[in-house]
Amino acid sequence: MAKIKVGILGATGNVGQRFIQVLNNHPWFEISALAASERSAGKAYADVADWKVGTEIPDSVCDMEVVQIDPKNIDADIVFSALPADLALTVEPAFAKEGFVVASNASAFRMQEDIPLVIPEVNPEHLGLIDVQKKNRKWDGCIITNPNCSTIMMSVTLKPLLQFGIQNINVATMQAISGAGYNGIYAMSIYDNVVPYIGGEEEKIETETLKIFGSFDGKIVKDADFKVSASCNRVPVIDGHTEAVWADLKSKPKPEAVREAFLKFDPGLSNLPTEPKHPIIVRDEKDRPQPRLDRDMGKGMSVSVGRIREGIRYVALGHNTIRGAAGASVLNAELMHKKGYL
Repeated sequence: MAKIKVGILGATGNVGQRFIQVLNNHPWFEISALAASERSAGKAYADVADWKVGTEIPDSVCDMEVVQIDPKNIDADIVFSALPADLALTVEPAFAKEGFVVASNASAFRMQEDIPLVIPEVNPEHLGLIDVQKKNRKWDGCIITNPNCSTIMMSVTLKPLLQFGIQNINVATMQAISGAGYNGIYAMSIYDNVVPYIGGEEEKIETETLKIFGSFDGKIVKDADFKVSASCNRVPVIDGHTEAVWADLKSKPKPEAVREAFLKFDPGLSNLPTEPKHPIIVRDEKDRPQPRLDRDMGKGMSVSVGRIREGIRYVALGHNTIRGAAGASVLNAELMHKKGYL
């Protein structure tokens, strides 16, 4: 079977590099185009990418010529967008109009009414918004988004808790510096420090979660009826977002019941190449999960949970640039392929 051609928009950046890592030797997808800014266009990828991933640059992309971000320059069926939100706002619709499927990691379109905001383990039925979107916008292609990195980690753990009835969620995040990009935070501002503010992050968690858990009636998504309150902090960790979650559940389950729900969680996606064997891993040690020890579980796609206590209170952790970014978009594309959208 011929592989599906994919392009990466913003290929030289932090998340763009993660896309290349996740897509390397993918059984369904083959990178056919790498797009970046004008200053990188026309040059070999290895010559312009300041490679920061802890593996070698795949041979398949080393000599690939980087092209400018323009639909006419790219031969692909789907493009993965690692663009900043301001660029995504104009670039992604241009690709969708030209018939490309755009799997976006950017925040620009997440909350628009006819754009699906999808986590395959949580709300795969929201892919139905693609048909609504194409009809509304008269596009040959479409845009599908994955949520904010912290939203993804928390939402994966909330899915098995739906059976207990979710009333309110409070979360305090301890977010890695890679979430701001390689050059996003000055060393002197984060060493020996915790920064109790990340611009726009709390609002994203509080609104995106309600859309993700909302009900889709075939036309629109109606937000979930519980509340989410978030407090976000930047901490001196390179990769891996840690979250302390307080879940107010209607049936007041015991911690043992919640632990069992996490252990039994099976979204039925084992046929997707990027889906880990265990999307949620339960750590029973009193001091786990920890970023350095647990962020790479399931090749960076598993969410680890621990410290499940009365309340219900627990700690969740996931790799922010894999599970929370590039891997999330690739998993969305795999789901779209299985559902016949590619």
